[in-house]
Parts: sequence; structure tokens; C-alpha cells
Amino acid sequence: MATLAADVTTGAPTKWDFRCNLEVDYASEEVAHMVYAALAVDKELQPDKVKRHMSVSNGKLYVNFEAVEARFLRASYSAFVDVLTLATKTIEEFGQGLM
Repeated sequence: MATLAADVTTGAPTKWDFRCNLEVDYASEEVAHMVYAALAVDKELQPDKVKRHMSVSNGKLYVNFEAVEARFLRASYSAFVDVLTLATKTIEEFGQGLM
């Protein structure tokens, strides 16, 4: 079972005013890397408006989003969570003994 935590902030005025950090805790480092590998191939559709950085450490997937407007952040985050959910459910269903 994966656990999810998110934090949305706005910092000092820059081009990338809107930020969101996502942390997903998986049962193992192996599962976190599998999800990372599945999601890393999908690049942002508007890289001039949204940046996404992912990393894995200690069985956790960390994702940082930065956007120029709140609506771009929301759209990117929402689409990402949809595919993250799909990848996680696929591993839960077919990755026998991994989760």
C-alpha cells in the first residue's frame, strides 16, 4: 500500500511562482523505482510553463512541480496523480509479493 503526502506553496515572486511537492511512500525501494521508471518517460507537455523533478530515496518517490500559473500546476499535478495511481494499482495487482 502506498501513502501519499502533498504540500503546495507560493514563494517569492519568480517565473515559477507556484510549487507543489508530492511524496509517495512505497513498500520497498524496488517498487518506488518501478513506478519512477514507468512515469519518467512522460515529459511535461508544456515545459515552458511547468517543471517536474522526480527522485527516489528510501522507498519513497518524491516529485516536485513548479509552474508559472496555478491552473498549469493543477492540470499537471492532476494528470500526474492519475498515471501514478494507475502505475501503483498495476503493481499492486500484478507485482505479486512486491507490495
